[in-house]
Amino acid sequence: MLAMMADNIEHVVSYWLLFQKFHSPALAGFAEISHWTPFLLLSVYFGGIADRYDCRKVIQVAQLLFMSVSATWALLFFTNTIQVWHAGVLLVVHGIAGVIWAPAEQLLIHDIVGPERLQSAVRLNATSRQLGLLFGPAVGAGMMLFLGPPLALVANVLIYVPLTLWLLYVPYTGHLRKEAPAKRAIRWNDALQVFREVAHNRPIVTMVLLGGSASLFIGNAFQSLMPAFANDLGAGAADFTYSALLMATAAGAVFGGFLLEGKGWLQANVRSAILCAMFWCLAIGAFALSRNYYLSLALLFCGGTLNLAFYSSAQTIVQIKAPSHLRGRLVGLFGMSALGFRAFSGLTVGILGSVVGIHWSLAASAAVLFGVTTALFLYAAPRSFE
Repeated sequence: MLAMMADNIEHVVSYWLLFQKFHSPALAGFAEISHWTPFLLLSVYFGGIADRYDCRKVIQVAQLLFMSVSATWALLFFTNTIQVWHAGVLLVVHGIAGVIWAPAEQLLIHDIVGPERLQSAVRLNATSRQLGLLFGPAVGAGMMLFLGPPLALVANVLIYVPLTLWLLYVPYTGHLRKEAPAKRAIRWNDALQVFREVAHNRPIVTMVLLGGSASLFIGNAFQSLMPAFANDLGAGAADFTYSALLMATAAGAVFGGFLLEGKGWLQANVRSAILCAMFWCLAIGAFALSRNYYLSLALLFCGGTLNLAFYSSAQTIVQIKAPSHLRGRLVGLFGMSALGFRAFSGLTVGILGSVVGIHWSLAASAAVLFGVTTALFLYAAPRSFE
């Protein structure tokens, strides 16, 4: 939670300062692309790294990169020497740090709890990440107010420290519960080969396709378009009504995570994951067509709960059913699909929205995704609903 909060604090502060300095929509767009494209291109590769090496050290490398980026932002803004190319490099490094971290984190969690409690651990971890997303903007804004932006970024470096230090002492490596780390060669183009090796495994294939479809057709594009949705809902001013719309999805995910854990609901199986994804499509489609502020807020909240439910279930299924020697690569493949394809969701929602309007483009994207999830439901044979 702390590391994800620090990640979001950096976004809040750096994006604000970049806008004040350059007033460049193109740079803002590049920030979104640079965040998700590394997941598309490098997830399987760094999944192979996690398969082969001590996951504690892999995560520490990512944490050091995060800290270095925050410190460099602080130096460049404090000295007022920031240039566009500096920003581009730092945004890319930040995105690469994220993709280094993700597969190793999941393997470490698997190592700590084992397959029996994996769904609970994945769900709680996803909930803690959503807490970071929920608190990050508020804490970042407060730090800018009381410390000033450059010092806020310096302070942000310290928020990464607890996880980095904890990894020095935790006894798990990501490989204690399986045979010795894989010695298979690590290649940049492993994604297709890994997918071929598990093509017979319908649960894994279905979950990878489900994550990729949700990422491609909707992703988090509606979040970046929230100012336009807020304006149409009568919440165009920069006040609590607008902030509530931005926070509703994360709040719903946090609520859903604690509710599902507290009640022990929703076991990880293909059927429940796809059904939650289908209901998520309905919630997002209804939000797209809603003209009532309070109904829209409720739909976003419900959407956050459903998104966490199907995403954590899908990730758990992939990890449990993955062959041990491919687990890191398959976690990377799922990350490539479920996160990397977000780089294109701006096309399906944003670009189409410039033609038919954002409400109809988001509704159409949700409808197409509903059709895809229905097809995946039919593809996954009844024996896969376990």
